[in-house]
Amino acid sequence: MISLPEAIRLTRSGQDLSAEQMGHLIDTLLRGEAEQQGVGQLLLAIREKGEAVDELVGAARAMRHHMTPIPHRHGVLLDTCGTGGSGSGSFNISTATAIVTAACGVAVAKHGNRRATS
Repeated sequence: MISLPEAIRLTRSGQDLSAEQMGHLIDTLLRGEAEQQGVGQLLLAIREKGEAVDELVGAARAMRHHMTPIPHRHGVLLDTCGTGGSGSGSFNISTATAIVTAACGVAVAKHGNRRATS
């Protein structure tokens, strides 16, 4: 597969990565085997070049491969992100969205992390 330095070189020259190449790179990142500085350089190069459909498809497939499915009893489930637990006293729009959407009868799953992202 493609190495991180090679992917950076290709994207800086304006070339798109294939879904397979991007999937391999994201898989390496999610396994904790990628150098953070190189990942930042790659993401910046892709952003400057413009994201390609195949790059997004490959990244999504790799992330889905690493996800942990959560069993639920609902046919359709809306997922919103953010815990609202930063303690900053700010208004958390993702929490408000989850509450309003659930009040409309939609099943909502809310996920977040241990730290504030805003």
